[in-house]
Amino acid sequence: MIVGVPREIKGHEYRVGMLPVGVEELRRAGHRVIVEAGAGLGSGLPDHDYLRHGAEMAASGEEIYAQADLVVKVKEPQAEEFPYLRKGLSLFTYLHFAADRGLTEAVLNSGCNALAYETLRDDAGRLPLLTPMSEVAGRMSIQEGAKYLERPQMGRGILLGGVPGVEPAHIATLGGGVVGANAAKVAAGFGASVSLLDVNMDRLRYLDDVMPANVTVLFSDRHTIRRELRRADLVIGAVLIPGAKAPQLVEPEDLKLMKPGSVIIDVAIDQGGCVATSRPTTHGEPTFIVDDVVHYCVTNMPGAVGRTSTFALCNVTLPWVLQIVNRGLPQAAEQVPPIAHAVNIYEGEVTNEAVAETFGLPYSRRFAG
Repeated sequence: MIVGVPREIKGHEYRVGMLPVGVEELRRAGHRVIVEAGAGLGSGLPDHDYLRHGAEMAASGEEIYAQADLVVKVKEPQAEEFPYLRKGLSLFTYLHFAADRGLTEAVLNSGCNALAYETLRDDAGRLPLLTPMSEVAGRMSIQEGAKYLERPQMGRGILLGGVPGVEPAHIATLGGGVVGANAAKVAAGFGASVSLLDVNMDRLRYLDDVMPANVTVLFSDRHTIRRELRRADLVIGAVLIPGAKAPQLVEPEDLKLMKPGSVIIDVAIDQGGCVATSRPTTHGEPTFIVDDVVHYCVTNMPGAVGRTSTFALCNVTLPWVLQIVNRGLPQAAEQVPPIAHAVNIYEGEVTNEAVAETFGLPYSRRFAG
């Protein structure tokens, strides 16, 4: 099989879909790998590293899409890449279809098969290809929140950990999954006061056992969220329903409860955001202000730390890439349940129930088991 690795063209995206060691492993398994020139530079991986391990080089993304059986990348195809999608091509990447009808329709109309990292679910119910980027985004959310709380960034002028005689910042984290837990740990390390909200009591009991003393776990309901918004200097939106649009936990009128200059980091923006006033932003223009509240809604947060993120991502994606290319996509999806969960679109049909429900599209049970 021919595996293609294009350069990411989304703004300020510095990750790449495969490491040189991945090229070597695929070559050892009898497959060809074509990498677009310059694809790894944002992660500190020069072309000669790929060539040394057996990659072929292509001058453009168009060449990659034209030749590959399977394209392995990081972010969803951008509009300028839509014409390259075609029947017979399979795409393995983060897709977040539920947040983007235009992308969903473009892939459907192309006949391309689409496998989403974020819906690949292992036998224990975990999301192994989403976890490392959620870890990065959760930790980054506090790093970015600390920056945008500074007054030159239009924040309140708050130091997360305070100083002797001055109370620390209060941080409300909406969601106790991987993003929320990582955000809470980092915030606690800064010395902030942290509330961690979730609706799963078993998860809350676990978090209560493992979190530092300055993290309080709370059951998430409408009244608790509103109370936390009044207290918070920084709010982290960290809710996730795999494959589906994120629920909106903060309504437009809720912003009036918040302090002027407080900050929202909506990590859920890839799935539409959990704050009603959120809209996608980029690393070039990461923030905007609504009702005196700074909103940070960058859709590819981990892309800013490309080298860390690329290694973290490729460590977990390569074994699944090998499963797909060694078995072929239909057989891999039929024989390996996690890969079946990853298939969102197959031969012009939506095979992910949450995506179909989001857009009112027919749902195919092709790989439902």
